[in-house]
Amino acid sequence: MVVTDATTGIVPFVDRQNIARRAHVWLAVLLGLTCIASLAVGASGTSLWGALLKLVQGQELTLTEQVVLRDIRAPRMIMGVCVGAALAVSGAVMQGLFRNPLADPGLLGVSTGASLGAIGVIVLGASLPAGVVAIAGDGLLPIAAFACAWGCMMLLYKVSTRAGRTSVATMLLAGIALSALFGALSGVLVYVADDLQLRELTFWSLGSLSGASWVKVSVAGPVIAGALVLSCTLGRGLNGLALGEATAHHMGLPVERIKNIAIFAVAAATGAAVAISGGIGFIGIVVPHLLRLATGPDHRSLLINSGLLGASLLLGADMVARVIVAPAELPIGIITAVMGAPVFLWILLRKRGLVDM
Repeated sequence: MVVTDATTGIVPFVDRQNIARRAHVWLAVLLGLTCIASLAVGASGTSLWGALLKLVQGQELTLTEQVVLRDIRAPRMIMGVCVGAALAVSGAVMQGLFRNPLADPGLLGVSTGASLGAIGVIVLGASLPAGVVAIAGDGLLPIAAFACAWGCMMLLYKVSTRAGRTSVATMLLAGIALSALFGALSGVLVYVADDLQLRELTFWSLGSLSGASWVKVSVAGPVIAGALVLSCTLGRGLNGLALGEATAHHMGLPVERIKNIAIFAVAAATGAAVAISGGIGFIGIVVPHLLRLATGPDHRSLLINSGLLGASLLLGADMVARVIVAPAELPIGIITAVMGAPVFLWILLRKRGLVDM
């Protein structure tokens, strides 16, 4: 099959589906290599290859090697995969739901809600009952952040749903309003914080995987994994919504159910990701758009590829953050902003007509 172009003549037809299938393989390989590199890179000097050689030879690892590889780098790598995939897939779902390539997971205010919960724990944690702190342990901050994110989502859903129908436009406007409200409440907490808390708040707000632990992985990992699986079932429905809600309805698609699943999947994935890593920007905007340009707009493959590429990019940014000022560490949000801002500006320039509308 060929298509005719008035300027260049006859151009071979580009098989986007075949490109997307090949992208699955290459992106999976890229993610595997990035995971290995994440385990091998760090400021401590502990060698992954040296540890593997010892295991092959039947030797025991030193205590330092066990702690660095098993308790620091491994949970950090898994957490990076979860957060990167959650943000990228959520961005792809949001862009499909709003039919706008500039949409991202932060539009619904879920990220701001999660931030409010985390800031509340950092600033007011000392005044919480000792029993609550003892039971929650290291999971207190991500649990509080996710609870606030989920509460924000339920409030948005209640406001934007009437007679069983959810208005995406109303949800967007309500999300902007709630973001402003939660931002103001967070500002009050920041105002009363002391110097030590301010340093922690600043580092957390810029995003980091430095606090990775098996506790956080066990708390947020299942939530993110479930949300990603749920999101990847929406490919056909989001393809239909790209033609408009009325057209999708006439095609026999359950439009309201698709919207509800998409909203709750994004809320769960984004809320859990922000809860354990802080605010990390641009992954949700840049990754889906680049893949849409490279492999086409079919969400059946776009969602999977977004998860793979988002995880790889976040792990890559994390490695840069770990070594660029070693033994100190930059917030990972700075790295993703430096990489993502130029791409975002390029997207804005390409979509200027859509933005002007």
